[in-house]
Amino acid sequence: MSHPEQHPERFHVITLRSSVSLAQGSRSVTGAGYRSSVGTGGGRGRATGAAPSVVALRRLVLAVSVLQDLDLMPGDDGVEMPSGRVVSWDAIAAALGNLDPDEAAARPVLARWLRELSWLSWRSPDDLSQRARPVGLPRGHVLHPGSDWVRRAVHGRALDIGVGFVGIGPDPDEVVVPRAGLMQAVGCDPRLWWPACRSYLEDMGMLAASRHEMHPDRPIHPMGDCDVVTLLGSRAFRTTLAGKDSARMRAAAVPTRRRGWLDLSRTDPAFALAAASLADPEERGFERPLLITVDEVALARSGGDPVLQAIRDGAAPDPVLPSVRYR
Repeated sequence: MSHPEQHPERFHVITLRSSVSLAQGSRSVTGAGYRSSVGTGGGRGRATGAAPSVVALRRLVLAVSVLQDLDLMPGDDGVEMPSGRVVSWDAIAAALGNLDPDEAAARPVLARWLRELSWLSWRSPDDLSQRARPVGLPRGHVLHPGSDWVRRAVHGRALDIGVGFVGIGPDPDEVVVPRAGLMQAVGCDPRLWWPACRSYLEDMGMLAASRHEMHPDRPIHPMGDCDVVTLLGSRAFRTTLAGKDSARMRAAAVPTRRRGWLDLSRTDPAFALAAASLADPEERGFERPLLITVDEVALARSGGDPVLQAIRDGAAPDPVLPSVRYR
């Protein structure tokens, strides 16, 4: 039998709940159905398919409770919230994605997940249905909750569309993307709200298309509660961007979720890379230029040196000022 001095942290966690046996405390969470297929970023992560133990999740919950000043009570079946709701260990494991619960990077992720749960848990289904909005995210984005969240995967394997909620957090204008396992913990099915979100997306796409036709040289801006990345999920908007020529394709740079540029012939090739790298991870868009058709949104092929290309290429002629010769 192990001595407490050999494993101090293990015996410390067990003594917090004397009613929990060692066999119960060391079991693994088996909520594979909630596991996200898209990494949340940071940390070395767990081995593929490995579920975290309840002991490790207990340590994480206690650390979050102390460091983030959250009133949490670990129990046999899960974590009891201040409202009395019990969040299962399966849902807690789903909130971490592939992060190791013993790493420091897992603490802010779980803290944010629990705060969003408190934002959603007291709202009625009718209230959430009024706040449901379409949200588009690049695949692999830090906010992407995983494949279970996706309601529409746009052809091109670059853009996914799902459901978010406007005005549930401190910012009344922010559309919050529910993280993995959050809607299961609340007990709501966002698929019921997708038809209304899809209609809203197409309505905003048509408005954005009209604005683009009036000012084709201006950058792309959000429309309504849809940011630029989300607008690319609208077929009506993609149809306008693709144009009416034989190519029916348009190149675009969307390095952030709230701005996009279409005239790439007059844009530094390294601009998209630099702007995306400087943006906050949650506000980041696509790291490479896009090729947009009526049916697809695809990333340009990686490779080459855009900085060297920008140095070699000459400046594009100014469309306003005529060429002037000096003698």
